[in-house]
Amino acid sequence: MEASRATQISPARWWTKETVAVVTGGNKGIGFEIVRQLAEEGLTVVLTSRDVCRGQAAVKSLRSIGCTGILYHSLDVADPSSIRDFVSWLKTSLGGLDILVNNAAVSFNDIDENSVEHAETVIATNFSGPKLLTESVLPLFRPPASSARILNISSRLGLPNKLRNPALKRLLEDEERLSEVGIEEMVRTFLSHVKQGTWEEEGWPKVWTDYSVSKLALNAYSVLLARRLKDRGVGVNCFCPGYTITSMTKGRGVHTAAAAARSAVRIVLLPPDGHPTGKFFIKDQPHHYCKL
Repeated sequence: MEASRATQISPARWWTKETVAVVTGGNKGIGFEIVRQLAEEGLTVVLTSRDVCRGQAAVKSLRSIGCTGILYHSLDVADPSSIRDFVSWLKTSLGGLDILVNNAAVSFNDIDENSVEHAETVIATNFSGPKLLTESVLPLFRPPASSARILNISSRLGLPNKLRNPALKRLLEDEERLSEVGIEEMVRTFLSHVKQGTWEEEGWPKVWTDYSVSKLALNAYSVLLARRLKDRGVGVNCFCPGYTITSMTKGRGVHTAAAAARSAVRIVLLPPDGHPTGKFFIKDQPHHYCKL
C-alpha cells in the first residue's frame, strides 16, 4: 500500500480524532483506500459494507498496518431497514458524523458489455439507497456546519451530455427547473422503458446504461442537495475517480484505487473557508455539473 501523504492533503488541518467520517462500501477498492487514508490522517472512520465478513476482514487488515480509529458497522444501502439500523447505531454510539462518503455502488456489466437485466438493483444501490442514507443522517451532522461534508463517488457516465434524448437532457441541464420530483420521474421512466424493452430507442446513455442513469440521478440530486444545504454551510459534491483499477472494472484501469482515493480525501478535507459545494470534481478539479 502507498504511504500516507498528509502534508499534501490540506494546508490547514481543521480535523481531529473526534471528527467522524462514514464511508459506504469500504471493504474494497476505492472505498477501502478512502478509509485507510482518512484513518492515517487521524480521523475516526466508520467502515461500512453489505457483507459483514468482508467488512470485518477489511478492518482487521487496516488495523494490522497500524490504522487506528476505525470502526465497523454493516450497511446495505439498498435496504431501508439496514439504513435505519445503521443510523440508530451511529446516533447512539458516536452521537453523529461530520463527513459522509457515499461510495457503495454496483455494476453488472463488463467493460464492453451493456445489459439492463439488473437495472432495479443498480438504481437502488447507486441512487435511491445513497439518497435515503443521506437524508437519514442529515440531522446527525454535528456543528460547526462548515465542517460537514458529503461526497458522492460518481462518474462522468452520469453527465447530461451522455443522454441522447433531448427532453431528458434539457431536464438535467436546466438548474432552475431541476427538482427531486423530476429526478425521481426520470428514474421511474427509465425503469418503465426497461420493463417494456424500449430503453434502447428512448435515448438513454449507450454505455453501461443502468449504471449511467443511476449516476445521472445521483449527480442531479447532489446539485439540488447542495443548494438546499448551502445556508447551513454543508458542502455537497460529486467526484469522478476516472478509469480506476478495481473489481468493478475487472482489474483494468489507468490508475490505482489509492490514487483515486487520494483525490477524494483531499476534497473532503479542504479547509472550511475554501470548501466548495455543488461541484462535480474530476480528479482534484471542480466543475459545474450542468455545464460539462
